[in-house]
Amino acid sequence: MNGLAAYEENKKAEIAVELATDSEIVAKHAPLVKRIAYHLVSRLPPSVLPDDLIQAGMIGLLEAARKYDATQGASFETYAGIRIRGAMLDEIRRSDWAPRSVHKKARVVAEAVRKIENQTGRDARDHEVAECLDMSLSEYHTMLQAASGYRVMSFEDIGPGEDTYSDGMLDGNGSPLEGLQRDDFKKHLADAVSGLPERERLVMALYYSEELNLREIGEVLGVSESRVCQIHSQAVIRLQARMADWNIT
Repeated sequence: MNGLAAYEENKKAEIAVELATDSEIVAKHAPLVKRIAYHLVSRLPPSVLPDDLIQAGMIGLLEAARKYDATQGASFETYAGIRIRGAMLDEIRRSDWAPRSVHKKARVVAEAVRKIENQTGRDARDHEVAECLDMSLSEYHTMLQAASGYRVMSFEDIGPGEDTYSDGMLDGNGSPLEGLQRDDFKKHLADAVSGLPERERLVMALYYSEELNLREIGEVLGVSESRVCQIHSQAVIRLQARMADWNIT
């Protein structure tokens, strides 16, 4: 066998081993990918399909297997879970289904909230925002409902961009400045959340900390699911207004 033929045989063998390893990883951790996908889907609009998230999650799983470093202290399941969820969120962002008008309206509402709170020094009330936007309270609530229906409901989207959660940061290779910026952002976000009106703060806590869905939160608060949706959307928009200096979109 000449040198070229031997090289080709070796490459084929390496590829076969890699494929076999990938298959074992997928088979072993597929339940983890599916569990994360269905957990996310339960908190997203119906236009997001589980199969799309699972496919993205499998790619994240394989990337995790290739980049995992056991010396960093985290278990593979923990590290893979972060990678899988991140890959799914990236897929959702890339496939943004929201019309431009929805994003524009959300920015307009956030600016109105910011203006009112700067002028009054207190939380902007629904009727004040509606008046500022020259619409009825009913129309304003309908706008909140529409905005919430298209929003990816996770704190990852209330931040200064996807780069904050880049591979470098996940692997601990981000620069010291990036680390300080991320920590500073988290502190400001925590302060902004703690300063929300009581009902909005409760909805955020039940949604993100207790991981209840909108229907379950409605049962806790004694209101409809659609009203919880409005409260959640209002809370996120209020946070965007108060964190505007971080250039949140």
